[in-house]
Amino acid sequence: MMEITRVSELSRKVIDEVERAIVGKRELLEMIMAAVLAGGHVLLEDYPGLGKTLIARSFASALGLDFKRIQFTPDLLPGDITGGYIFNRTKNKFELRQGPVFTNILLADEINRASPKTQSALLEAMQEGQVTLEGESLKLADPFLVLATQNPIEYEGTFPLPEAQLDRFMLKLTVGYPSLEEEKEILQRRRERKRDELALRQITKPKQLLEMRAALENVHVDPDLEGYISALVHATRIDRRVAVGASPRGSLAFLKMARAQAVLAGRNYILPDDVKHFAVPVLSHRLLLQPEYWMSRQIHGDVIRDVLKATPVPVIQ
Repeated sequence: MMEITRVSELSRKVIDEVERAIVGKRELLEMIMAAVLAGGHVLLEDYPGLGKTLIARSFASALGLDFKRIQFTPDLLPGDITGGYIFNRTKNKFELRQGPVFTNILLADEINRASPKTQSALLEAMQEGQVTLEGESLKLADPFLVLATQNPIEYEGTFPLPEAQLDRFMLKLTVGYPSLEEEKEILQRRRERKRDELALRQITKPKQLLEMRAALENVHVDPDLEGYISALVHATRIDRRVAVGASPRGSLAFLKMARAQAVLAGRNYILPDDVKHFAVPVLSHRLLLQPEYWMSRQIHGDVIRDVLKATPVPVIQ
């Protein structure tokens, strides 16, 4: 079993390596690395050109994982994701042609540009790590991680993701524009290396990553903190502004992310701050607001802040 300190050390090296390609987004990269350790999928919502695809490709390189990308478009079909059986005339039989979902890291680019039917092709893969074709269940690679990007819902030609699919993403994150100084550094780095592509070193291997994930199970969770997580999630269900609150999958996401955050900090126990740190990324996409609040993008944040403020924080010895 890998030691917590070793997991923390390797995780920091991965983040440092990815940071060679991504300027000024350390906190975002740490959250994504925590989700990788926790075995969760990540949804990145932001405007085009902010490096979402580069982040996914960089993590795949540093983690030593296979990487495939699907550009979601309105005419994309479920079979374009999962693959299917194709008749081979020379052998006179049907053969499986695996789709791009058979990989370690799948980048679902602009996922909300495809129809809900096509989006749903990822549901089984994200939850159960398998794909069913012609009645046969086929296991996906382990580890398997979906990094999806979506344009803000107000963008023309987008389909909102179904609630069932949103719930399968452990985190929803935004990248944000770089500051003036960070943008200058992006230009300087490009000028100095004299090419677009940046080759990143491989820090871990797939088997190593599975060992790192297994180490999270040894992180101690105080029963009072389990009660705190449950109270936070329950509070979202009784808020008058919320039509549908977070599901038990949200509670489990809190637990896994808090453990991953503790490991990144080199601890074998979680603190209330580890839970609070992920309140917005874990909850924001899991809350369905009452109709009168649909037009306000700020209400999600207000609800989560109010829930954090109103829920008593346990004192852990």
